[in-house]
Amino acid sequence: MSELAYSGAEATRRRLTEKQADTVDRLTVAVVEVLSREGYSGTTIRLVAAEAGVGTATAYTYFSSKEHLISEVYWRRLAATPLPEMDGLDRVARVDAVLRQIAMLIADEPALAAAVSNALLGDDPDVKHLRVRIGVEIRRRIRAGLGADDQETLDILELLYSGALLRGGMGHLSYSEVADLLAVSAKRLLG
Repeated sequence: MSELAYSGAEATRRRLTEKQADTVDRLTVAVVEVLSREGYSGTTIRLVAAEAGVGTATAYTYFSSKEHLISEVYWRRLAATPLPEMDGLDRVARVDAVLRQIAMLIADEPALAAAVSNALLGDDPDVKHLRVRIGVEIRRRIRAGLGADDQETLDILELLYSGALLRGGMGHLSYSEVADLLAVSAKRLLG
C-alpha cells in the first residue's frame, strides 16, 4: 500500500478502510499509466479499472468520472509534497521556490500534466470540490513564501500562477518555461 493511503489520505467521496484505500491507490497509479499510453481523450474509467485490476463499477464507487480521478491524482501529489526549504531566503527567492515547485510538480509527466489541465476545468461536482482544496493549498503555499499577509500581492501571485499553469497545460509553454516566467513575474511584482 502506498504511503498516501497509509497516512490517511483518502478519495474525496467517502471515508476509506485500508482495503478501500489500497483500491483507490491502485486506481490513481493506473490512471497515470493509461494516460501515458492513451492520452486524455483515450482514457476511460473502464481502461483504468482494467489496468488496476478492479471492476468498472468498483472504480465508479470511488470516482465519479475520469476528471475526478485525474484531479485526485494531482491533489494527492500536491498534498504529499512538502514546502520547499526556505530558510535563509529572501521573500522573492521564497516565492520563486514555492511557485517553481508547484509548477514543476507534474512537469516530467506530459500526459498527466495535459490531463490535469483538462480535468480541473470540468464541471463534475467532485472535481469542483477538489479544485477548491487544490486552490486553498496553493494559496497556503504562496502565502508561506510571501511570509506576510499581503492580500493584494497574494491574489496577484495566485492569478499569475493559474494563468501560467493553464498556458503550460494547453501546450503553449513547457513547465520549465512556466516556472521561469513565474520567477520573472514574481521578481517584478515583489521588487
